[in-house]
Amino acid sequence: MSHRDHNFRYRRHGERHWDERREPALYVLDYLELGNPSDPHYEHRNQPFIQGVGVKYFSLLEATPLPAVKIEILEKIDLGYPSKVKRIMHIVYSELTSVAKTNLPEALKNIVLENEKVFVEFFNIAEPVNIRLHALELLPEIGKKTMNQILEERSKKRFESFEDIKKRTRIDPVKALVNRVIKELIGGEKYYLFIKSPEPNTLYLGYLEKLYGELY
Repeated sequence: MSHRDHNFRYRRHGERHWDERREPALYVLDYLELGNPSDPHYEHRNQPFIQGVGVKYFSLLEATPLPAVKIEILEKIDLGYPSKVKRIMHIVYSELTSVAKTNLPEALKNIVLENEKVFVEFFNIAEPVNIRLHALELLPEIGKKTMNQILEERSKKRFESFEDIKKRTRIDPVKALVNRVIKELIGGEKYYLFIKSPEPNTLYLGYLEKLYGELY
């Protein structure tokens, strides 16, 4: 298998080709060893495939495992060549299996915890979306009062860890981030902090690119 073959994915939903620089690895959400006869993609109806979530931009992905490799649920698989998987393609939340949806919160929690420095910085740089709404208010369970408390605390001293945020604001930042990402993956939001939505009339705020220091 060539490097070119490894990086190929099917064109779906008008998206760009999958790029390992954007998603260097994924967490396995489900492994269908015998395929799925009712899968909308014919190549997965009688062949093994996995569903997973990318560790950098939360891309939902499907991939074909290489022959004779062992795959575990919630295993982290590198996507750079060589890898345990090939033929990687983007999917949307509605295409996830029930098992994948069940495992998604735990996988997202792992990603957020592994990138603590990145996501702590979100609480330090989050800005108003407009004159009536602040980006922090898009996180579940954060209203005006809690938002103002976060802004007041960070004006005194930048947040340094999830524990620091929890102690000074009494919110669970990991839970709030995970729940927000899930809402954005499901879709139907007007504003998106972390996920690029293909839906019309939505505003992508591009915080992951800002936190990673990348252009978008």
